Order: sequence, then structure tokens, then C-alpha cells
Amino acid sequence: MVVYAGQGDARWSMDVLWGTRPDGQRPGPKQGLTVDLILDAAIEVADAEGMAGLSMRAVGLRLGRTAMSLYTYVPTKGDLVDLMYDRVLKELPTRYESEDGWRAPLTSWAEDNLEFHLRHPWTLQVSQARPVLGPNEFATLETVSRILHGTGLPPRALRGILGVALNFVRGAARTVAEARAAAATTGVSDEEWWYSRSPLLAEVAPDFADRFPMALRMESGKPAPPEDPEKPYQETAMAESFTVGLGVVLDGIEATIAKAGERSRD
Repeated sequence: MVVYAGQGDARWSMDVLWGTRPDGQRPGPKQGLTVDLILDAAIEVADAEGMAGLSMRAVGLRLGRTAMSLYTYVPTKGDLVDLMYDRVLKELPTRYESEDGWRAPLTSWAEDNLEFHLRHPWTLQVSQARPVLGPNEFATLETVSRILHGTGLPPRALRGILGVALNFVRGAARTVAEARAAAATTGVSDEEWWYSRSPLLAEVAPDFADRFPMALRMESGKPAPPEDPEKPYQETAMAESFTVGLGVVLDGIEATIAKAGERSRD
């Protein structure tokens, strides 16, 4: 499920996002609510039930109000999503120490963003094709852009690197979030799913090793089971994949810096 930003009342949402109309109220009877209270409730609903469970009715129920009573404060669900998304982005740090260069702060930034998306997995369903254009969204981009500026690369290269970094973190977070949701959605744990199918794979494809030797080679590189029996093995494997993948991204940035330096010397 993909949700696109900016589907509501453009003037209203931009005014509220940027504080030119902080109360957000529209003409109509007042119900003792505020936009902030509605956003808090909406975020709780989305965190618990995902974007599919988010509705004005669900938010109203959490507040002990009807859906209709919310429209005095928030004109449409589209406006609600815009404000929710920008609001939770405020949780992200906006400053990273950079005395030792760009690599350490960019690593911290990636780890913080991964944890953020896993706290609020519904944010992964808000499309990046059309930004919310809120202050906290711009603040998050300013933060990572400031880190990348330390590489000394020109804006065109930095724009491409920024896209790679953002897509890598969101992709990793989406995989973990989907793995966490799989058991609850299907009623089958990862262990049950694999145990029911692995023997069948050996049965229906006895020549699997000959046909797909690289798949077996990749399988041999899987991490050892976690010491904590309560921690799903799948998440352990994904965490290692994130660490390795992030290292590759960072190495790629360093190679780009080195290549740019060679061109400038030539």
C-alpha cells in the first residue's frame, strides 16, 4: 500500500505544517480537541495497525469522538497523513559530530533512520515521489546533506549519493518491517514457514545443488543463530546484511571521493 503526500487541502496543510495557522481549526462547532491531540492519536493508530488501519473513524474512536468531529480540525485524511509524517520526523536527530570526517556520522545517521522506520513502519508507505514539504522533512534532508557535504564532492554527485543512502536505509527497513509483520498477518512463524517448505524443496528438486550452486554458496555465508532464543533468526540475518550493505555504500562513497580527487589532479 502506497500513500502519496499532498492529496488534501494544500493551503491548509502548508499553513499548519509551517505554523502560519497553528491551531488548524476550520469553521464549525468545536469539540474540545486540537490538531496535536488528533495527530498523536493518529500516529498511535498507524503504529499499531499500519496505514491500512488508519482512518478518521479509527482516530475518532481512540479519542472518544466521532469521525465527523475531527473534520473541524483536519479537513481530509490526506492532510492527516501529511501532518503525521512530518510530525514523527521530528524524532530524528538533526546534529551529528563530524570531527573525524563524514563516515562515522553517516553510519550513525543510517542506523538512526533504520530504527526510526521500524518504530513507525507506516512511514515506509508514504511515497518519496511527492514530498510532504514540511519543516521536519526539510530538516532531515538538511542533516544528511550537511554530513555528505563533508565529502567535498560537487552537488550533482552528492544528490546521487543522497538518493542511494535514503533508498538503502528505507529498503532495509522495509524488509525488516515486512518480516516482523509476516507472522501476525499469516498466523505462521518464520520457523514454521521454513520447516514446512525446506523438506519439500529437497523432494521436488533433488538436483537443486547442481542447478543452483550459487544459491548454496550464498547460504553458506548465513550468520550463526542468535544467542538469544527470543530473537528471530531472520532479524539477525537482516541486521548483518544491513551492516555489510552499509559498509559497501560507504566504501563506494570513498571510492567516488578518491576518483574525484584523481580527476582534479589530472
